[in-house]
Amino acid sequence: MAASSGEHVLSLYRLLLKESKKFPSYNYRTYALRRVRDAFRENRTVEDPKVVEELLNRARDSLALIQRQVLVQKNIDVVTCGFCRVC
Repeated sequence: MAASSGEHVLSLYRLLLKESKKFPSYNYRTYALRRVRDAFRENRTVEDPKVVEELLNRARDSLALIQRQVLVQKNIDVVTCGFCRVC
């Protein structure tokens, strides 16, 4: 794996961790962090460029999914708190 590719992988890993930490729900947050860490650890020995590219594409898709889910959960919390008498 080239140095720039390694830097790109590390950057994507950090971004996935950063976005996962934004989940308002503890359970979702810990699950997402665990899955990101486990997936990167599991695939750290992969050297085939085609496989690396496929894994990077999957990671980018996961990043987009995490970003959408964080927004959805935050919007649900706002709506719930607007109608809730307890909050």
